[in-house]
Amino acid sequence: MAILHQIWIKRVHRGKMDAANRATLVTGRGLVGNADQGGKRQVTLIELGRWQELMVRVGGDLDTGSRRANLVIDSLDLFDSRGKTLRIGSVRLLVHGETRPCERMDDALPGLQTAMREQWGGGVFAEVIEGGEIAVGDAVGWEGPAAS
Repeated sequence: MAILHQIWIKRVHRGKMDAANRATLVTGRGLVGNADQGGKRQVTLIELGRWQELMVRVGGDLDTGSRRANLVIDSLDLFDSRGKTLRIGSVRLLVHGETRPCERMDDALPGLQTAMREQWGGGVFAEVIEGGEIAVGDAVGWEGPAAS
């Protein structure tokens, strides 16, 4: 079963990521307290196993907070998920696409940006279509007939 492994909140642009055990997502806005609000990139997500694979590949040992994604999902493949609806607890997110890794990834670990370009290694970005409270340990899954 897939679960929400970690929550990270970016309070200011280019600022550090703060870990949280609980958070609130607002429909059409994003994560309460996060610097990025509105638009289609309200929340960013990565998959824990994919992050761990990347660390092995580039010889690193960085915490998932280095990726700067808001939500870390354990045991759910995010590759090629554009247009799918993801449920985390009672919250629903519409995935709009792949989060492309920026040069800050190479600042964190040389070679990481290039490695992340394969198989959506940078994760995905999504819009909050049904807000609510989330917590580390919440169940995560795809909705609809294409759920897998």
